[in-house]
Amino acid sequence: MSDIRPLLVELLTEELPPKALRRLGDAFAEGIRQGLASRNLLAQDCRVQPYATPRRLAVHLSAVRAQAPDQEFAEKLMPVKVGLDADGRATPALLKKLAAKGLDNVDVAALARESDGKQDYLVARGTAPGASLAAGLQAALDAALDGLPIPKVMSYQLADGVTTVKFVRPAHGLVALFGADVVDVSALGLTAGRQTLGHRFMSNAPIVLRDADAYASQLAEAGRVIAGFDARRDDIARQLDTHARQLGATLGDDPEVPALLEEVTALVEHPTVYVGEFEPRFLEVPQECLILTMRLNQKYFPLFNPETGKLTHRFLIVSNMQVADPVNIVEGNQRVVRPRLADAQFFFETDRKTPLAERVPQLGSIVYHNKLGTQLERVERVRAVARGVAQALGADAQAADRAALLAKADLGTQMVGEFPELQGIMGAYYAQADGEPADVVRALRDQYRNRLDAPVDRDGLTAAALFIAERAETLVGIWSIGLAPTGERDPFGLRRAALGLISAFEQLAAGEWLKPSENGPLTQDGLLRLAADSFGPGRIGDAALDEVRAFIYERYRNQLASDYDRNAVDAVIALAPPLHQVAARVRAVTAFGGLPEAASLAAANKRVGNLLKKAEGDIGTVDPARLQEPAERALAQAIEALSPRAQAQFDAGDFAGSLRTLAQAREPVDAFFADVMVMADDPAVRANRLALLGQLHGLMNKVADISRLA
Repeated sequence: MSDIRPLLVELLTEELPPKALRRLGDAFAEGIRQGLASRNLLAQDCRVQPYATPRRLAVHLSAVRAQAPDQEFAEKLMPVKVGLDADGRATPALLKKLAAKGLDNVDVAALARESDGKQDYLVARGTAPGASLAAGLQAALDAALDGLPIPKVMSYQLADGVTTVKFVRPAHGLVALFGADVVDVSALGLTAGRQTLGHRFMSNAPIVLRDADAYASQLAEAGRVIAGFDARRDDIARQLDTHARQLGATLGDDPEVPALLEEVTALVEHPTVYVGEFEPRFLEVPQECLILTMRLNQKYFPLFNPETGKLTHRFLIVSNMQVADPVNIVEGNQRVVRPRLADAQFFFETDRKTPLAERVPQLGSIVYHNKLGTQLERVERVRAVARGVAQALGADAQAADRAALLAKADLGTQMVGEFPELQGIMGAYYAQADGEPADVVRALRDQYRNRLDAPVDRDGLTAAALFIAERAETLVGIWSIGLAPTGERDPFGLRRAALGLISAFEQLAAGEWLKPSENGPLTQDGLLRLAADSFGPGRIGDAALDEVRAFIYERYRNQLASDYDRNAVDAVIALAPPLHQVAARVRAVTAFGGLPEAASLAAANKRVGNLLKKAEGDIGTVDPARLQEPAERALAQAIEALSPRAQAQFDAGDFAGSLRTLAQAREPVDAFFADVMVMADDPAVRANRLALLGQLHGLMNKVADISRLA
C-alpha cells in the first residue's frame, strides 16, 4: 500500500500586496493541488486548506502519496511500413522515436500492431512507474508559481549578489513537509526546509515545524500568526462587532464595510481591535468626507448611531499588535487621523465660500473628451436633454435645467479634487448650503448612482430627469466617436449607463409616470433623438442611434435572462417594445409558456411566419366568400371573436390577459394546419389564406414573438 501522509508547502515572503492576497493564496493552493492531482499523487479523500497572510502563501493537503501508482500506457509510434524494414528489423526512424520516448530497452518484436482502418501502426504498451512526490511536487510548485495572478512583478537579487529573481515580493523561506519529513524541492533560489518565521514583531525566534499537521497550531502558539485568511477575517469581524455593541454603535451596512474587512485581513497576521476617537467638532463636516478619509487612507472602521445612521466620533482600529496597554497605539492612530479630518474640514469650509453656481464657468477649462469638448459644453447638452425629459414627464423643466447646470460644478472644489469619489455628494451639500431647492439637491446627490432602485415619486422627478439625461448624453456621445465597449473594455461605463437607463424606465413605470397601456410620454427613441440633437444638427446620424438602441436592448436581454427563461426574454426583445413595458411583457410570456396551449401555438406561429415570408407582394385582406374549407372558416371566426378582446387587454396593459385570450385559438389553429393546404394552386385562394394567416400572425405577436418559444 502506498505511503500516504499530509503535505505542507509554505513560501515565506516580504509583505504581499493586500488587495491581491486572497487571490494569490487561493491560486497558490489550487496550483499545487492541480499539479499533484495530475500526477496521481493525491489520495481520493484529500482535503485542501489554503493559507495566506501578509508574509506567506501556504497550502495543507491532508492525504498525499509518496509515490503515484504505476500507470499503464499505450504509445502510438509510427506506421509499420515506416518502422520496420522488409526483414522485420527496426528502421533508424523507429530507433530514434523509441529513444525520444525513453523506450530504448523495448523489444521491437514485442511491439503491438493496431490498425486505424487505413494502415497498421506500431504501438508500445507497458507499465510506467508512477511519479515520486519529490519530482511531482517540484513540477507542481514551479507551475503554481508561474501561474500566480501577480499584479506587478518585481526583480531582486539573491544573497549571492549575482542571481536575479522575479516575483511579486522577495521570498525568504520555503517549507515542504511530507508528514514530518522534508521534501527535497526548491523555488526562487530557496531550498525547502522545516523552518519558518512567526509574527514580525511579536515572535522572535525561528519556528521549527514538527510536521505538516502542526503548521497552523505552531504558527498560532509560537509565532502569534493566524495563518488562515478566513479564520483571520472572522476573528476581526467578531472583534469589530463586539466593540461596536459595547459602544452602542454599528459598523454601517454599506458595501464598503465587507470590502474594507477583506483588505485589513490582508494587512495583519495577528489582528487586535482597539477603539479610537476624534473631536466631535469634526462632525460638522459632511460625514461622507470623514468616512472616506478614515476608510480609504487609514483603514479604520467608522462607527454609526444605530437609530439615526449618523456618524459618531469613534472608530475602530485593526492593529497587527496585541499589547497589554494599547494607549500608545490608540493615541498614535488618533494623531494620524486628526490632520486628515482637519484637512477635510478646511476643504469644506473653503469650498462653501464660493457658491456652486459661480463655479460653473470653470468647467470650460476642464476637458471632457477632446472630440466632445469641455465639461461646460457637456453640461449644456445635458441641460437640453434634462429639460426635454422633464417636459415629457410633466415635471418642472426649470428645476431639471438648474440641476443639470450645477451637476458638474463640484469638479472644481478642493474636496472633490482630494476625494474624486465624492463627486455629486459634495455638490449636493454645497447646493443645499447655497439654498438651492430640495429637488435640485436630491438630483445632484443621486446623479452618480448605478441605478434607480425605488419607484419615482413626484419629489424624485427632477432627480430622474438628470439621471436619465446624463446617461443618454454619455451613451450617444461616446458611441458617436467610435468608443463603443469591446470585450471587457468599457472605459466610459457605457454598459453601466445603459443599465442605469433601463432602471430609470422601470422605476418610472413603477411610479406610474409611464403606464404599460401607453407607449410614452417618454420613449427610448425620443430620448436618444433628444440626446443626439443636443450635439447640434447633423452631428450624430441615425446609424449611431440604432446601434445604441440595440446595445440597450442587449443589456436588458442579459439582465432579464438571469431571472427569466431566455426564450421568453428573446420573444419580447425581438419586438423592441417600449422599455417600460419589457419586464411586464416578459412576465406575461413566462406565464403563457406554462399553459398547455403554448407549445402548439408557438410552433404554429413559427410556421405562419415562414409561410408569410413566401408570400409575393403585400398581404391583402381576407375575403370571407373565398373561405372554402370548414377549418379556415372556423379559424376566421375565432380570430374575429378573439381579436377585439385581446386588443383591448393589450391596450390596457394586461399583457398576460391578452396572451390567455390568444391561447383559446389553439384548436382552430391546429385544425387549420391539419386540414387546409395554404399554398393552394388557385392564386386567389392562396392569397386569401395567406391574408388569414397574416391576421392570425398579428393576433399572436402583439405581446411578443411567440415563435421564439418553439
